[in-house]
This record gives sequence, C-alpha cells and structure tokens, in this order.
Amino acid sequence: QVQLVESGGGLVQAGGSLRVSCATSGLTFSSYAMGWFRQAPGKDREFAAAITRTGSTTAYTDSIKGRFTISRDNAKNTVYLQMNSLKPEDTAVYYCAAARYYSSLREPSGYDYWGQGTQVTVSS
Repeated sequence: QVQLVESGGGLVQAGGSLRVSCATSGLTFSSYAMGWFRQAPGKDREFAAAITRTGSTTAYTDSIKGRFTISRDNAKNTVYLQMNSLKPEDTAVYYCAAARYYSSLREPSGYDYWGQGTQVTVSS
C-alpha cells in the first residue's frame, strides 16, 4: 500500500534550521507532484510548498518564501523541506502529501495520499 513517512522534525530555537523529509513507497513517485502542508494547534491545515513531478517548478505560501526550500530526489522517492530562519509562528505539525494531478496543489483536496506528520517546534 502507499506510505508517506515524514521525519526530521524537532525542537529548534528561532533563527535556526531544520530539514524535514518524506519517504514514500507503494507509488510511482515520479508520477506525483508533492506538497508540504502544516497545521498549528487550533488552526486549519494550510499549504506550505509544492513541487512538480520533475522538480522543475515549485510554489510557496508567502509567509515562507525565501526561508524554506522544497526539493525532491526521484531516485530515492523522497521529498524534502529545508527550513531556515525559523520563527515561532512556524511551529506546527508538518505533513507531506502526494498529488496525481496538478488541479489544486494549494488545497488539501488536491492530494491523494498523506503522511502522518512530524512536529516542528520553534522556541523564541
């Protein structure tokens, strides 16, 4: 079956960096666009970043532009989110997701498969 497994979350001080990873199995990874979403306590899940099948195009929500970078390694079936200059407001559970089609990559409904999430906590 399809599995998406996030890792790399943790506790970091403001201004620090983390890289979260999402290893996939059970799907043809190169046929899927990938996205990262995040959900802070008491808030809705929100779009963070997305990357196309080949990695040629990326998209970010405004609040993380210039600080976060999404990338993928199709040989390793893995997508990454490098997070720099972290702020306390970046604290959330970070989820990766896989989308077979490009219809709505900024919306959770546009994705077919989800991971279980990894907690990122940024202290001030």
